Parts: sequence; C-alpha cells; structure tokens
Amino acid sequence: MREAADTAEEVTNSRPLEIMARAGFAVSGVLHFLMGSIALRLAMGGEGKADVSGAVKELASQPAGPILLWSSFAACVALAIWQTSDAIFDYSHLPKKEKVGRKLKAAGQAVVFAAFAVTLASFAIGTGKDNSQSTSDFTVTLMKAPGGVALLIIIGAAVAVTGVVYAIRGVRKSFEKNLRMPAPGTARTAVTVLGVVGYVAKGVALLLVGLLIVVATARSHPEESTGLDGGLKALRDQPFGLYLLAAVGIGLICYGVYSMMRAKLAKM
Repeated sequence: MREAADTAEEVTNSRPLEIMARAGFAVSGVLHFLMGSIALRLAMGGEGKADVSGAVKELASQPAGPILLWSSFAACVALAIWQTSDAIFDYSHLPKKEKVGRKLKAAGQAVVFAAFAVTLASFAIGTGKDNSQSTSDFTVTLMKAPGGVALLIIIGAAVAVTGVVYAIRGVRKSFEKNLRMPAPGTARTAVTVLGVVGYVAKGVALLLVGLLIVVATARSHPEESTGLDGGLKALRDQPFGLYLLAAVGIGLICYGVYSMMRAKLAKM
C-alpha cells in the first residue's frame, strides 16, 4: 500500500501534470473574465448569465469552440487531480492545525475545478444547463429531504463565510504567499492590485450567493436560489445596484487576469 501511495504521489507531482494543472488556473481566469464581462453587460442593460454556465456558453461560441471546451476540460481535470494530491499527500510537515486547514483548502479547490470540468464537458457534449436553474432545482430537491432546510442554511452560510474569507484574503494580500512574486516593479504591482481587487470582488459575489441561498430557504422559496447569476441580478435591482454590479464585474475581470498570471506564478 505504501509503495502504491508513493507511486501515485510521484505521478501526480510529475512535470507534465504540473503543466496541465497550471493551464487549469488559466482556464479559471478565462471563465472569471467572461463572467465579469457578462456582469458588465448586465449593468449596461444587456442580457446574459453571469455565472460559470454563461461563461462556458461564451467560450463555446468562439471559433473552434469544441476544441476550447475539451482542452479546458482537460486542464481543469488536471488541476483537480493536482489539488486532490495536495490534500492527500502534502503538508505533513506543518503543525496539525495548519496542516488540516491546508488540506481542506486543497480539497475544496479540487471540488471547484472538478465542477468546472463537469460543466465544460456537459456543454461540449451538448447537455449543458444553466447553473441558475441547476442551483434552483438542487435547492428545491434538498428542501424536500429530511433536514434539508437546515442543511441548505448551513450551505448558504458556508458559501457566505467563504466570500468573507476571500475578501479578507484580498485586503490582507495573503494570496501573495502562494505565488512566486515578480521582482519589485510594475509587474509585481500589477499582480498585487489585480489580486486585491479580484479577491474582494469574488468575495462579494460568493457572499451574495450564500445570502441568496439562506434567504430563499428561510422564505420557503427555493426557486429564488439561483446561484451567482441570481445574486448579481438581485444586486442590480438595489439602489445604486447598476454601479455596484459594474464594480463587481470589473473586479471579476481583474480576478480573471490575476488567475491567468497565477498559471505562471503559482507555487505548485
């Protein structure tokens, strides 16, 4: 068993997989850039779905769309495998509390990129659905299950807390410790600014999603739980909402550019 584990660790830390995993960060960047662009379009009175499914649709509409979808799928699968390997094999040298935190974070990232991969594959084979409808359907189903209401509130609260953590990470610039930062100068400043703005904007977006889940569950209107797209459109309907939505859109674009840079700079 130990030999098998060592072999698995060696394979998952191979150079080819690292290159593909780094490409996964770039794919995440492209998707966030597209989500931010759609949010800006919504702020200016346009149409679209400002979530992962909407971003993937935009990607699929480009020339060579199927190639883009399948190559992006492969990159996200590679990054999900890499993060899974980190969660299982890495951080053993750290103090117990920090080790558990790092492993849970890696596991969470693995789930996120696996979800990206599933969405990309579903649109590549023609079975993709809007994330907002999928989220609403999931909420309706879970509310009917025993203990489903409590579980949904916990999920919503967890997503909202994650949003706050992202925003704090941006303000404190703690994301820099996971990067090989460029030498002091324009490039380093650009990475820092994009990271700060991007993390705060993504934090706000996740906070909106979490609050929407909690509110929809508490009001017994699961159809109102429509994920990121629903959260941003709800923001648009608030006082000064168009300006706030535009700001979040710009922030998501910044996060997208930061993630593309992360493909090269990330400590793997």
